[in-house]
Amino acid sequence: MGEMKHDNSTRAWNELGEEWFELAQTGESRIHFIMPYMLAKLGNVAGAKILDLGCGEGGYSRALAEKDADVTAVDCSEPAILYAAGQAEKQGLSIQHYIRNSNDLFGIEDGSFDIVLCSMMLMDCEDFEGTVREAARVLKPRGRLYASVLHPCFDGNHDTGIGRQGNGIDRQVVVMNYFEPKTWEAPLWRGKTPVVWRHRTMEDYVKTFVGAGLTIVDLDEPRATDKQAKMSVQLAWLQKIPLYLFWELRK
Repeated sequence: MGEMKHDNSTRAWNELGEEWFELAQTGESRIHFIMPYMLAKLGNVAGAKILDLGCGEGGYSRALAEKDADVTAVDCSEPAILYAAGQAEKQGLSIQHYIRNSNDLFGIEDGSFDIVLCSMMLMDCEDFEGTVREAARVLKPRGRLYASVLHPCFDGNHDTGIGRQGNGIDRQVVVMNYFEPKTWEAPLWRGKTPVVWRHRTMEDYVKTFVGAGLTIVDLDEPRATDKQAKMSVQLAWLQKIPLYLFWELRK
């Protein structure tokens, strides 16, 4: 049996611990925009074998298991996996949980899954190329990889990369440097503990996906609905600027 490889990303997310559980389950964009959009995109998953890669506190895993998917959840954070497994047990859900760096899914066989889900995690991986190769490896032939990321054209380091100008619904994106910085440390929104942030360009994503033998099937820059926009200015702004990018890829 292998041993999990550590890097800057795995150390940062292990240190975040319980702070992330609270942020993940109260974050407005995740609860009312990102997660509903992805679950709708996945559609009917009954009977599908799904790998929730970078599962965090396990919200997606539990939602998919409730839809009768056969779910395996993987994260680099031991506290996150312990929390996710505990919540699944409380809800009587059968989900397999593993602590792994996403670039080394040891113990998981080739061609095991119909779907690999990577929700808001690919931009965080130190070894992005290795993560995508592993995701492709464990997919069945013609299996699908669904991924959401921060939109690289509209989000980055706000101080020196892709910043903000103005306030409220009229604020604007200011591109100071699309290519740099590639990494920096800062807390999550409403958080206190710094994590490692990484910026990758559209070119980085496309070349890495293609290099791993994946075909781009679809690409979405979702807008907030009118109903979502009424919830807050933050969500209303998503009718003007796409802060999230959703990929669908086929092996």
